[in-house]
Amino acid sequence: MSRYRGPRFKKICRLGALPGLTSKEPRDPTPPRFKKKSQYHTRLEEKQKLRFHYGLTERQLLKYVRIAGKAKGPTGEVLLQLLEMRLDNILFRLGMASTIPQARQLVNHRHILVNGRIVDIPSYRCKPRDIITAREKEKSRTLIQNYLQNSLNSSPRRKLANHLTTQPLQYKGLVNQIIDSKWVGLKINELLVVEYYSRQI
Repeated sequence: MSRYRGPRFKKICRLGALPGLTSKEPRDPTPPRFKKKSQYHTRLEEKQKLRFHYGLTERQLLKYVRIAGKAKGPTGEVLLQLLEMRLDNILFRLGMASTIPQARQLVNHRHILVNGRIVDIPSYRCKPRDIITAREKEKSRTLIQNYLQNSLNSSPRRKLANHLTTQPLQYKGLVNQIIDSKWVGLKINELLVVEYYSRQI
């Protein structure tokens, strides 16, 4: 199972802000400072940030790192692009869900259409010009309307990345292009993640 069921604040306090894991914020969001961290400790923390933010298992993340290693371009950037183009993450970025676990639930329960077809796989890789909409069922529209309303009222309001366009009144989102690494919503050093997995690729 890719779902993390443990205490979320504990992870945020240890690793820093993880907007995809929970919409709530702890009183003290700064992670505790250790006197001295080993290189392994630093790499492990960066890997864990990535894992918990996107809600992946160890095996899934390793699979993405291997795919990114075989692709053209810097492995770290390609890895972030692969993770950002997942359907559950795109829904979260569009504001149709307040967290990535909620987005995953919407997809699993068949509330989401991609290019007019039901997709119930959260890891589905979106491509440029994909149109993401809610099903025309009343339940699907009500759920997504609540999430959209919450995201519009949230303070500070999340800025929409330039690779996405949203039409909230039509329950619709459009993927314009592959995301640029500067728009990734997580402060992370992806090179350390690649270094962590370097012996396993």
